[in-house]
Amino acid sequence: MQPHEINQYIQEKGYFYLNEGELDVHLFHEGTFYKSYEFLGAHAINRFEVNAVRFVVWAPNAHQVNLIGEFNDWDPSRHPMQRIKNSGLWQICVVNVQPFDSYKYHIVGPDHSIHYKADPYAFHAEERPQTASKYYDLSGYQWHDDAWCIQRDQSDPYHSPLNIYEVNLLSWRQKHDGKQYSYHDLAHELIPYVKDLGYTHIELMPIMEHPYDGSWGYQLTGYFAPTSRYGTPKDFMFFIDQCHQNDIGVILDWVPGHFCKDAHGLYHFDGGACFESSDYERAHNEQWGTVNFDYSKPEVNAFLISNLFYWHELYHVDGIRIDAVAYMLYLNFGGQLLKNKYGGVENLEAIDFIKKMNQIVFQYFPHTLMMAEESTSWPMVSRPISDGGLGFNYKWNMGWMNDILEYMELDPIFRKGFHKALTFSLTYAFTENFVLPLSHDEVVHGKKSLLSKMPGSYEEKFAGLRLLYTYMMAHPGKKLLFMGGEFGQFIEWNEWQALDFHLLDYEAHQKLKQFVKDLNWTYRQNNCFYELDTSYDGYEWIEVDNSNESVISFERINKKGERLVIVLNFTPIERKNYPVGVTIPGKYETILNSAAIKYGGTMANGPQIYTSKKELMHHRYHAIRITLPPYGGLYFKLKED
Repeated sequence: MQPHEINQYIQEKGYFYLNEGELDVHLFHEGTFYKSYEFLGAHAINRFEVNAVRFVVWAPNAHQVNLIGEFNDWDPSRHPMQRIKNSGLWQICVVNVQPFDSYKYHIVGPDHSIHYKADPYAFHAEERPQTASKYYDLSGYQWHDDAWCIQRDQSDPYHSPLNIYEVNLLSWRQKHDGKQYSYHDLAHELIPYVKDLGYTHIELMPIMEHPYDGSWGYQLTGYFAPTSRYGTPKDFMFFIDQCHQNDIGVILDWVPGHFCKDAHGLYHFDGGACFESSDYERAHNEQWGTVNFDYSKPEVNAFLISNLFYWHELYHVDGIRIDAVAYMLYLNFGGQLLKNKYGGVENLEAIDFIKKMNQIVFQYFPHTLMMAEESTSWPMVSRPISDGGLGFNYKWNMGWMNDILEYMELDPIFRKGFHKALTFSLTYAFTENFVLPLSHDEVVHGKKSLLSKMPGSYEEKFAGLRLLYTYMMAHPGKKLLFMGGEFGQFIEWNEWQALDFHLLDYEAHQKLKQFVKDLNWTYRQNNCFYELDTSYDGYEWIEVDNSNESVISFERINKKGERLVIVLNFTPIERKNYPVGVTIPGKYETILNSAAIKYGGTMANGPQIYTSKKELMHHRYHAIRITLPPYGGLYFKLKED
């Protein structure tokens, strides 16, 4: 047939098939196709002078796959897909598909059961409760974040400030009529808010498409589709672009461990075990009612690693926080009695996948952040694979978080018996590259908000929370605070409603927010807090064992040997003339006082200056004697002459 005859035939028939992409097919089944989103899914093509959209889907167990959508009145007989030779992939090229057209795959399983599935590689989806995919062309967005990307790729995250504001977009703020903000609304309101408070990064709880708001985005159906709750994919690109233009990095939460059982999602995708294992116990996560990925399948490896490439390359994200890594590492972490082939409880395939994932991602995106939420004592999570580690570059410090929150909830009279909870974290603080998280998980399910956890009177609760933040910011490790913590949300986080920003009408909450802002900027402007953040060279105890008075003090040190002195009082008792040993004699000036009147405390707002005297104290030859306020945290800096 001549080209014009082929063109006419295709236009009359409405679809055609292509015999091309053999290398892509091979690499996908080999598990090494790290841009598989460029082949699978729905993509515009031009062949035989015909504009069409090619659909490719992985359904190895299927008896037949048909494409259904708005363009064929959802009729399975109109567009039968063709299995690509010697593969588990199916394809069809369809003319007259329009942007935003909804579609699904009508899959006939090996037992002839019928399954209506969204596209695992779809770039866009219908807004819940609708469940179809939408054809969407990602090309054409004009980025304006070159300056940010250059600066990011030249920076050293280990020796730079990293202070993260964790956000659930649905419940940060809502409009007066209860409607959710769009990506554009959030760009205009969330970004200036975060920038003013002094955070360096925003971490978004999963924004990949998910059916149920109550899952917080941790049970996904569309890994390649930013949720349509807030707009289109290009709207989300705009949000990230605006973050970068305002010098704010973006970290996405990501869930490579498990997925939900919703009928249109990945579960039982082609009528058989596709993304999951055929072993029921290995496949099913009974604790969460979800299904685990099967990392032994090369195609699952390609799917997940491609997803990381996708968010980095097409959306310019600056990092990924990997959820529930412990559930990936251990076969029995969810309570199941499973063993590997050697009789151990480690998930060998998941471990191999994690190492491969990190190795490949850092090969192509060397300046990204790969943060593991890993809650066990698994060693070397954030150490290089070449040294025997898992290859992440950060790990959430769940031990510090549990210890400090348990300690802060105690009545101060009992704290002296639990002093180790304050100090134990320093025995392992440099075994990993840690992030200190006060995350969403700590303010839900009856755990109370951070402010409500604090014991004592109304005023003491605020003082205790300021003290907690003061300790957190001075403790080695990067920082993360969940939204609402900055102004003292009193009730637990509720994903169905906006934060209680009306609390800022009250003075105590206003002052707490101002304190958090000043604390964040104090952290960023003093490199003693972060320049040697991964080494004992950057930390030195002054007083570690004063359990009777519940006081600790220490120094944070930069590369030049300059020191900040941190003194923290975890009781409601003022201590006058309190001795603090100092390494260098001179005048010491407060650069932050959590008990200042402007923050809701009782001490004068201006900096206090204390002159050291020759006095053997805390293994040092000089000391300052200070007024240590109740529930007070003080940062001191040697005053230059």
